[in-house]
Amino acid sequence: MEHIITVRWDDEANVWYAVSDSIPLALECDSFDALIERVKLVAPDVLAENGVTASSCRLRFMAERLENTA
Repeated sequence: MEHIITVRWDDEANVWYAVSDSIPLALECDSFDALIERVKLVAPDVLAENGVTASSCRLRFMAERLENTA
């Protein structure tokens, strides 16, 4: 099963955050790469707590960052 993780930039807080409709998680980090690693670390435990075998799951990261021009 594939789980979509939405990753967005919060300009006011200066952090990346990740949420998912299929995995109950909400995480944030200062860097994009650190957030991806944190989700990869936490997701298997969250899935297991919800009765899903993490070894058969894939994580698809969908990133979005909006910037204004000068």
